[in-house]
Amino acid sequence: MELENFEAVLSALKNERPFHPFVVSLVNGNKFEVDFPDALSLREGVAIFIGPRKVPVFFDHQSVSEFVRDLLHREEPA
Repeated sequence: MELENFEAVLSALKNERPFHPFVVSLVNGNKFEVDFPDALSLREGVAIFIGPRKVPVFFDHQSVSEFVRDLLHREEPA
């Protein structure tokens, strides 16, 4: 993912009010849900998320394939 897109999208998702959890899909196939905005920190193309079990997840613009918002309420294609 391009650096500018990574930072813009991640910042928008983090700062959305009301906050909606979202999933980060990595290029290696791993996925994790960001469930709390203050558990996420971003700087210069690198982010860290501290999940509920206090296990940090480090990721950068090169490791992300996509961000998926609002999985439960996604509309199915017609």
